[in-house]
Amino acid sequence: MRTTLELPDPLFARLKARAAMKKVSLKQLLHDYVEQGLDAPDPSAAQACRSARDLPTLQVPLQQQNVTFSNAGLFELLES
Repeated sequence: MRTTLELPDPLFARLKARAAMKKVSLKQLLHDYVEQGLDAPDPSAAQACRSARDLPTLQVPLQQQNVTFSNAGLFELLES
């Protein structure tokens, strides 16, 4: 199938240079890149799988109630 792509000149120049470096045609390079992109995992699907189970938990007794920690204080607790 034939198609037309409109690419900015700087991007087209980079593609042509990359094809020349790899000693392949521009058509083959674009084919490879499109195939790699379609075979790669969908980043939005990976983020949808995240849940609270993936978050770190602190297993330390708090000495005081209603204590607010700074980011630095929380990182210290995680590292200990």
